[in-house]
Amino acid sequence: MNSTDDDFRRFSWQTARQRAAQGDSRQVADLAMELTDRIETAAKKTREHQGQLAQLVRVLAITPGPDSLTQLLRLFTRRQGPGVDLAPRFVASLLAEHREAADLVGPLSERDPEGRLDELRICLFHELILRGVDMDAFPKTSDWTRVRYGDHPLVWLPRHRGALETRLTFPSRSVNGSARSGGVTLPPDGRVDPPTPRTPERSALVDSATLYLHQMIIAAPKAGGWGDSEAWVFLTDEEVEPDRVPALLPTLPMECVEGLGATGRFEIARRPADEIWNLLYATASMGGMYHDGAHGAFGRLWAWKSMAALSDAPAGASAEEVEHHIGRTTWFHFESDAEWFHNDAFADYGIAALSPDRRRIAVLAATDTD
Repeated sequence: MNSTDDDFRRFSWQTARQRAAQGDSRQVADLAMELTDRIETAAKKTREHQGQLAQLVRVLAITPGPDSLTQLLRLFTRRQGPGVDLAPRFVASLLAEHREAADLVGPLSERDPEGRLDELRICLFHELILRGVDMDAFPKTSDWTRVRYGDHPLVWLPRHRGALETRLTFPSRSVNGSARSGGVTLPPDGRVDPPTPRTPERSALVDSATLYLHQMIIAAPKAGGWGDSEAWVFLTDEEVEPDRVPALLPTLPMECVEGLGATGRFEIARRPADEIWNLLYATASMGGMYHDGAHGAFGRLWAWKSMAALSDAPAGASAEEVEHHIGRTTWFHFESDAEWFHNDAFADYGIAALSPDRRRIAVLAATDTD
């Protein structure tokens, strides 16, 4: 059966019900199956067009000069139909990588009554901050973080680059491809591996992570599309000294150390907070092996959120308050040969955080092998 669009228009719902009631359901089903085929064909073509659009947008964003930027913004300010995705988060990252802030501020600060540049502006604002740009030097950008249609999650972020955000890793993109740094490795500095054989006794502590807390702790690897991530929170009756944490972690009831035994590899190092922040930022912003990540602005957000949850920062705290809390937390980075980790292409890591009051240990385990 090969029906035209007119056939579908003529074949109303009422007609379909009548045919089915009269025992002629075959024609109804035939038309339904043809519509299914048409939908699948249209969806495939839409995906092809979206890929072509993404490449054209990439060319405009990367090509130097004011004309390419003018044409890119012309595309963004044009009314977009359903299904059209100009990927403003990605474009903001490309613009920040390939253009000077002074060249971007004027064109992007032009009047935009419909708010079609809102997402691009606020993402670019934070992309530039991460690259060390003092946005206070550009008064025209003061409105970039004000969106017209409701609150925006990026508004929570600080308007200046903090002390935690100085060891950043960025991808390198061109029109034809991209490159980024290698996988995650445990550094030799600060190693505090517990001696083996370790105690076979298991800790009596119980995971107390709520669903919300779990989701916040794994926010960075989830945003980066990593293969799997898990989180645990353990509350103690007495203060735990930092030097006790390395031996305690392998005894906790966590999948990421399950089956490790007394002699299985468990390596751990104390890390400064800014190195942990950069690890989470790279995870969220650049993504895993099969994911492009959340890019810089949202990578920044989810790195902050993961560290806030790991450090037990107060609910509703500002970014400045969270940063202070993170600085008082003791941070660990560990690796393990337990089965939960795959130890494949340096794409596994664990983070443990001992809270400032030393009565709470939070753990994030992430793997990019599903």
